[in-house]
Amino acid sequence: MPRRTGYTVLAALAAVVILVSTAIFVGVGGDGDDLDTGARTRGSAAPASSGSWVGTWSTSAAAAEPNTTLRGMSGMSIRNVIRTSIGGSSARIQLSNFYSARPLRITHASVALAAAPSNPTAAAGTMRRLSFSNRTWVTIPPGKAVTSDPVRLNVPDAADLLVTTYTPEASGSVTYHPHARQTSYMARGDRTEDTAGAAYTEQSPYWRYLTGVDVWSKEAQGAVAVIGDSITDGITSTAGANRRWTDFLAERLRTEPGAPRLGVLNQGISGNRVLSDGTQYPPNNPSGLSRFNRDVLSRTGVKAVVIELGVNDILRIPHQTDPNKIVAGLKRMTEQAHARGLRVVGATLTPFYGHRGYTPRLDAVREQINARIRAGKVFDEVVDFDKALRDPISPLRLRPVYDSGDHLHPSDAGYRAMARALDLDDLKGTAAATL
Repeated sequence: MPRRTGYTVLAALAAVVILVSTAIFVGVGGDGDDLDTGARTRGSAAPASSGSWVGTWSTSAAAAEPNTTLRGMSGMSIRNVIRTSIGGSSARIQLSNFYSARPLRITHASVALAAAPSNPTAAAGTMRRLSFSNRTWVTIPPGKAVTSDPVRLNVPDAADLLVTTYTPEASGSVTYHPHARQTSYMARGDRTEDTAGAAYTEQSPYWRYLTGVDVWSKEAQGAVAVIGDSITDGITSTAGANRRWTDFLAERLRTEPGAPRLGVLNQGISGNRVLSDGTQYPPNNPSGLSRFNRDVLSRTGVKAVVIELGVNDILRIPHQTDPNKIVAGLKRMTEQAHARGLRVVGATLTPFYGHRGYTPRLDAVREQINARIRAGKVFDEVVDFDKALRDPISPLRLRPVYDSGDHLHPSDAGYRAMARALDLDDLKGTAAATL
């Protein structure tokens, strides 16, 4: 073979190797499908090493924010502050336009580590511009969600992240989560990549548009999704202190020897019920059954499910006083999880004696549901929140130290007791074949 021909062949082979290597690098971690449209999200930041995408934080799209139908959040930078459960080497986010009848155009988005807890200032060197299918903008159709391309960012365990979006024009009702128990921030104009927090002069108790953050992890085994009501939402926990019961669970999973390495995804909505949706369409406060696929089965890397629901079916008007109907709804969620090979841990319903809605008749419904749950015919495993929180002297009420004061929702100490009551081994393994 002539020398020049040999060089040509070698060069061609080298080019093929480079192309194949590049394809592998871009393709790894490309499981970032849009949860609603199926569009692939690929980016040069997709990690090339072994690992997997895992949800580190999420929240449920709960309702359309009041008084936003006409202008939405046009001309505002929204800096959501969220707390990770586990860390990773890259990150991506999910944005939702579930409650708007109009397209949502995000022209600029970013993610960064916070310089200090609950602070809008970004830590030095951590600001990352986000893209969507390799574009720096995205239009989210009504009722849909999108996932960003990944960016390389070393995300620690239990860290505050700043996720900022900017939309320049009116986009209809804002999809939000009203009971964040966390202060987020807003600024006039496009201040998306401001590292200083000086422009973020407006504070907000809500999370807007943002419904999920995933990390690329070599260590995590997956995530546990917790679907619940205000008790899971942590409505009476200390704001800004990350003292929901799911935060204490995440701490246990990070620190206890032998604990499974799982992210924790809080899908609590205050006032949520198993069976009944809220008002409007799409419904504000969708029922556990109607949102189970969206908020649990579609979350990234979910390996186990915890269900904490049922009290509001009893307490909210119209009262559901047939325990069989509530139990049947809980069992349908368990069956949906089993169809995906997921193990389900279900919670007993906690005491509410002394609450303004208490009646002996309603409490009797709670006790009947708890008896069915404890009998082992509803869930794979049971976490007995009733036993963990009730007053041993007067078991129809919350133990005083665990009572926030309204005789329904726990205090910080009560939330910690709930997390301690869960057997971490119950989060391991696969779903039982039958109940």
